[in-house]
Amino acid sequence: MDKLRAVLGGRDGNSDNRNILQAANEASTLGWGTRVKGFLACMVIGIVCTILGVCCLFVPKVGLILFIVFYTFGNVCSLVSTMFLMGPMKQLKRMCDKTRAFATIVMITCLVLTLCAAFWWKIFGLTLLFVILQVLAFAWYSLSYIPFARDAILKFFSMLCSVCMK
Repeated sequence: MDKLRAVLGGRDGNSDNRNILQAANEASTLGWGTRVKGFLACMVIGIVCTILGVCCLFVPKVGLILFIVFYTFGNVCSLVSTMFLMGPMKQLKRMCDKTRAFATIVMITCLVLTLCAAFWWKIFGLTLLFVILQVLAFAWYSLSYIPFARDAILKFFSMLCSVCMK
């Protein structure tokens, strides 16, 4: 509103040293109630799409394609839902944090490659592999938000491997 008043009042409004991202962030701020509603809506859509995708596995001929589309869209919605709580810039910064950067890259790459393998390359085995990698990457990414969860998982699997090797 201040920006509009400055322009209508004849002032330039460019005297402050804000960049484009800061201006966009200020223009897109939402109230806490709206953020929670957006989070819940996206999360529910994501969960419903994931469940719907699993149910579509039993549809003959097109079931796998429907599963891939719904599952991938559900993961994207779940990821977007957290942007409502934190804000898009803070979420992107957290996704690119050094502890999550690799998991983020693998997760987004798997999302894209799953769709490419299903619709462009049309290779069933590769599509299934990317779906599995997508599940693992999304789980690993999600665990990065729980303190010490990744370390606990790694320790568990190292103990399991040492037991299996004996």
